[in-house]
Amino acid sequence: MGTVSPLGNDVATTWDAVVAGRSGVRQITHFDAAEYRSTIAAEVKGFDPEQHLGPREARRMDPYAQFAVVAAREALADAGLTREAFAAGLGERTAVIIGSGMGGMFTVSEQIHVLDERGPAKVSPFFVPMILPESASSMVAIEYGLKGPNMAVTSACATGANAIGEAMGMIREGRVDVGLAGGSEAAIIPVAVAGFCALRALSTRNDDPEHASRPFDRDRDGFVMGEGAAVLVLEERSHALERGASIYAELLGYGTNDDAYHITAPDPDGAGAAACMRLALDSAGLLPDQIDHVNAHGTSTALNDVTETRAIRQVFGQHAYRMAISATKSVTGHLLGAAGALEAILTAKAIHTSTLPPTMNLLHPDPECDLDYVANHARPAQIQYALSNSFGFGGHNVGLILGACSNG
Repeated sequence: MGTVSPLGNDVATTWDAVVAGRSGVRQITHFDAAEYRSTIAAEVKGFDPEQHLGPREARRMDPYAQFAVVAAREALADAGLTREAFAAGLGERTAVIIGSGMGGMFTVSEQIHVLDERGPAKVSPFFVPMILPESASSMVAIEYGLKGPNMAVTSACATGANAIGEAMGMIREGRVDVGLAGGSEAAIIPVAVAGFCALRALSTRNDDPEHASRPFDRDRDGFVMGEGAAVLVLEERSHALERGASIYAELLGYGTNDDAYHITAPDPDGAGAAACMRLALDSAGLLPDQIDHVNAHGTSTALNDVTETRAIRQVFGQHAYRMAISATKSVTGHLLGAAGALEAILTAKAIHTSTLPPTMNLLHPDPECDLDYVANHARPAQIQYALSNSFGFGGHNVGLILGACSNG
């Protein structure tokens, strides 16, 4: 697994911060946000693209692709998969599916400014490939010689989770042995922040950024934009065991559907999200009362948190009150197209370390959100099966089910 996140530029640092409840939300530094309704975000910190990629390659990649390549490198190193192994034939049996909700937004904004100020002759010759939502996936494949299926999934804030599920399907069908899957986003730029501000979707708790994201809390007032990338190496089980791979968890189930209700709002009765969770359970061959833990989508918006709680109650009944539910966006912010992939990593870490990450800033629970959200402190727990929820604008729903691996 690999990540570049607002909490750290690798998985270990990110996980330690999540468990400790340290927030990655600060005042925006990427641009002067003084005139914006929301002046806070969860930015990646201390990331030098030239150090990772070299000056020439860094200039040819949008930040979202830079994040993805670095996260993919960590994931492949963690998996013990080398260029030599790929060159020996594994590369043709490896899929790369790394998506982005918004693609190369930084480059679009930058090059429009170049066009306006300096004219069409000065627009970068790399402009088009830099903005494509699939350029991150392509850059990773080129670097490692990965010649299997290659594409980007784009489904708003469900993108990263959809990418993982689609890679899982390719492995189950026997089309590939390995899937490199996840999401990446770098959209903390003036026009994107302005757009979310116009939707009244962002928290305006500008004087207290570390406590601004408060999923399931009565006083929540919107989500906090984040950025970064998360990439996982998925591998057919026997293939992984034969080469002695270190296994964090097993990916057991994948459900995906759509509310078909509204372009930005979830179906208020939670029916679409509930149906998606049931699809994931069916895919995994599990019953609702076998799930121990849920990593919630938990955005800290008025609509999502109540709707997600309703959906969980519909699927799990009384067992919903026995499950531990974590909303890790309370510290990571919302990484948009990368959120589902990052949360899949955090779910795998929860299983592997027997640790429930906390939902921070849950001080005054919303009466309509009445489940166990692991408020404010991590706690130990044996987790056999866990569900990670991801939802997105347009009604996109994804559920991923992970389980403990006895051979890991």
